[in-house]
Amino acid sequence: MERFKSKGGEHINPSYDSTLDEPPVYEESNFSNGEHRAVRPSVVSAFGHDTLDRMPNIDFYRNAGSVSGQRAVRPSLQELHDVFQKNGAISVPDTVEDDGQDSDGAPSDDLESAIPSDSDKGAVKFGWIRGVLVRCMLNIWGVMLFIRLSWVFGQAGWGLGIVVVALSCVVTTITGLSMSAICTNGVVRGGGAYYLISRSLGPEFGGSIGLIFAFANAVAVAMYVVGFAETVVDLMKEHAAIMVDETNDIRIIGCITVVLLLAISVAGMEWEAKAQVLLLIILLVAIVNVFVGTVIPATADKKSKGFFNYNSKVFSENFLPAFRDGETFFSVFAIFFPAATGILAGANISGDLRDPQGGLPKGTLLAILITGVTYLAVALCVSATVVRDATGNTTDLITPGVPCNGSAIAACEIGYNFSSCDVQKCNFGLMNNFQVMTMVSGFGPLIIAGTFSATLSSALASLVSAPKVFQALCKDNIYKALHFFAKGHGKNNEPIRGYVLTFVISVAFILIGDLNAIAPIISNFFLASYALINFSCFHASYAKSPGWRPAYKYYNMWLSLLGAVLCCVVMFVINWWAALLTYGIEILLYIYVTVKKPDVNWGSSTQAVTFVSAVNNALSLSGVEDHVKNFRPQMLVLTGSARTRPALLDLAHSFSKNFGLCLLCEVFVGPRAKALEEINANMEKNQVWLRKTNRKAFYTAVACDSFGEGAERLLQASGLGRMRPNTLMIGFKRNWRTAGTEAVHNYVGVLHDAFDFEYGTVVLRMNQGLDVSHIIEAEEEMLKAAKEQQELENEMNGNREKPRGLFRKSRKSSQQVLTTRVSVCSPPPPQVAKMNERLLEASTQFKKKLPKGTIDVWWLFDDGGLTLLLPYILTTRKKWKDCKLRIFIAGQPGRSDLDKEEMKSLLQKFRITCSDVNVIDDIHVKPSSDSWRKFEEMIEPFRLYEGSKDTVQAEAMQKEQPYKITDKELNTFEDKTNLQIRLNEVIQENSKSANLIIVSMPIARKESVSSYLYMAWLDILTMNLPPTLLIRGNHKSVLTFYS
Repeated sequence: MERFKSKGGEHINPSYDSTLDEPPVYEESNFSNGEHRAVRPSVVSAFGHDTLDRMPNIDFYRNAGSVSGQRAVRPSLQELHDVFQKNGAISVPDTVEDDGQDSDGAPSDDLESAIPSDSDKGAVKFGWIRGVLVRCMLNIWGVMLFIRLSWVFGQAGWGLGIVVVALSCVVTTITGLSMSAICTNGVVRGGGAYYLISRSLGPEFGGSIGLIFAFANAVAVAMYVVGFAETVVDLMKEHAAIMVDETNDIRIIGCITVVLLLAISVAGMEWEAKAQVLLLIILLVAIVNVFVGTVIPATADKKSKGFFNYNSKVFSENFLPAFRDGETFFSVFAIFFPAATGILAGANISGDLRDPQGGLPKGTLLAILITGVTYLAVALCVSATVVRDATGNTTDLITPGVPCNGSAIAACEIGYNFSSCDVQKCNFGLMNNFQVMTMVSGFGPLIIAGTFSATLSSALASLVSAPKVFQALCKDNIYKALHFFAKGHGKNNEPIRGYVLTFVISVAFILIGDLNAIAPIISNFFLASYALINFSCFHASYAKSPGWRPAYKYYNMWLSLLGAVLCCVVMFVINWWAALLTYGIEILLYIYVTVKKPDVNWGSSTQAVTFVSAVNNALSLSGVEDHVKNFRPQMLVLTGSARTRPALLDLAHSFSKNFGLCLLCEVFVGPRAKALEEINANMEKNQVWLRKTNRKAFYTAVACDSFGEGAERLLQASGLGRMRPNTLMIGFKRNWRTAGTEAVHNYVGVLHDAFDFEYGTVVLRMNQGLDVSHIIEAEEEMLKAAKEQQELENEMNGNREKPRGLFRKSRKSSQQVLTTRVSVCSPPPPQVAKMNERLLEASTQFKKKLPKGTIDVWWLFDDGGLTLLLPYILTTRKKWKDCKLRIFIAGQPGRSDLDKEEMKSLLQKFRITCSDVNVIDDIHVKPSSDSWRKFEEMIEPFRLYEGSKDTVQAEAMQKEQPYKITDKELNTFEDKTNLQIRLNEVIQENSKSANLIIVSMPIARKESVSSYLYMAWLDILTMNLPPTLLIRGNHKSVLTFYS
């Protein structure tokens, strides 16, 4: 989103259009600290004192760079809340600061954010009549009105014919109501159907339908132009004026026509609108001409062709259907329905409307009403005046005394004998003559002019619609390869490049000549758009989002759903294979956009429904008790920042993957005000990084006075309902000997809290360490320095080239960036660099596929099965599939074989496969003196040595240094200490080459084992081993052998 500077307290916004609304008035005000800023007088006068609070105003709700007015910036809650803690210093900007760079093409929240050119002030904007009503009527009234309507009512009869028209109007009316609801739920910009669908259902649906809708409009140009060219060629045939042959003449006339239409469109929307008005006048005159012709007394020639003026006998005979040549109600409906489409002609130029919110509902629905009534009126007039079959011979009169047989009873009663039409095909009548309208009309050539007007107006509307929709799609940059077509020209931001592309597509299809094969696909493309508009309205209503507040209230969510279903049904009725092809293309484009994940967020109803579903699912889960079969590790991982401990994150992600909760937590220690600023700054950054690196995890943070307090809050309050963490994962504190007493107490306290809150606990130790924050910070500093150096070079170059925006910066090769970094930051010493290299290598080992090897599980204590379940889960992941499980258990001397068989039997019942089970029966042996000496050296600085002192002196020492390890404590837990030292020796003997070692974690009894002794146990147990996990379940079963 672009930002604009405030100069001298006065808003400077190049996007502001003064013709739309007046800017708020600001005046200079001075404050106690010597600062001054623009303050609205209304604030002071309304409340009687100077205040940072602002009164409600539309300017606070605009996007940055709004084309419809200035954007003001209200003070943040922190600024209002903290201001008096800063001695009254007021430092709230009135506008958002810009970075000084032009971010052309930057993704924005909405098309409203796009900055228009200076020439936009003279842009032509249409009202609802010229912009919507006229366009929709012209697009709906097609050649069907003059060429096929009579045939439809001849086949179906006017009884079922009314049903055909009414059903078509029902579909389009429901779609119009849905569109009215959507377009009155906020500002509507250019893009028509694409804009409405994409902002409602998201870029996946919008991007897929937008592309095929724009293509359908481009091909529709060719369809209408070919229809016009065919009519012209028929006239040329009558006058023997064929140039080459019929097919090539259609191509020649079609291409010339498209060139002329393109010239009108490129000349500007105003010229195109004038042409549409002219075509409407011709079309209205042609329609009136039909009504006038029905009351002019019929000549003998017209009677022989089946026209008898208004006659009740003809009208009643034409009531019932008379399907012929394999036609059915559905096939007739399929032929007529395309005549009812075109209701989106106004919406497609929504960016050129003065008031799209008010104009689109009014104009579209009125157009549907007028055209529907016109179709019915014309069809009923023709049904009341023309019989189904006529010979065209003026001599086919009734002979007195000779009865006339056949189906033409009405004609027989009037005095004409058309019974021969039952034996041989006749050329006249509703069923046989497509030019019935010309015959009925008062002046035949006007019908030809009306046909020309209908085809050309539809072609012109499609020629304008296709580039406008395509331009809006390209501006959103959903398909990055098409961004070239986003650029507009002139005061109306005309998509000249889009016009040229549409021209090329239409000419290509005109040269094909025969469009009968492509016509059903185009109709289905339009219907797919209607279906999605209806579904968008239903979906938004179903989501019950507070943001769904359409000003147009005459809609119903279930009616919209019915409309969507009807559209889908009609697609199959018209042509089943074309419907399948349309769905196939749409699904492919949907998948493409979904995979590409465009960087847009329009607050779609899809997001709202996802949220509602998540809440409902969480609520339904809360009513179901946990079952051991459905247990899965829900990880609460104390990683700090998401990037700080990659090995910890990767391993936790392997446990949860897409099937469980993984919550990355960070505790900010320090003054609350400062910590809150850091939390707000890091929250979105960390979540974005997780999303970009495809880590299915959440990030959260708390601010506390100590690490232990923050971790306790996270353990207690994290999660929602059943979606709560059940396993704590933390890295081993390698620097416990130098970290200080408080840090060690906090760390061990977190482990005690986890046990208290019945969490499973997992501690990861790697010899190289886990924390890479210092490397990340150094890298960020290098990047920052390189950026500053680049900006300095640009400034020194004297702005030879205009700097490009934040989202359009050129990306140098990694070698160039590296060179820049080296030049601005001195490299670390070789020893440090080597350590960092080893640390980085170790921290990424769980990110890639692990080599063949083993996961050694030392399941020493029964903790409910978590120590066994977690390694089993690892073996189901792709990265770990080449790692085999080896199980190690402690056994009693003399019964190793029996212990082994019992464990194998248990594993078999658990359905957990392992390559080997090993029983260690010498764990009880005392550790070697070397190992014991290492342990003593480890705890030496933390021993109290009170055993040699008298009781009073010993108590004084203990009170003065309560955190130290006493001799009594060492004696009390000597056996447990020996066990940890001995276990390390045994593990080194058996698992030194394992990819991962998992060991049952020892538990320290609260207030009995000091923090330093407990840390010494964990340290000596895992010393000099491959990556090691200490695991302790909460002693509730997570494995079962029951079905």
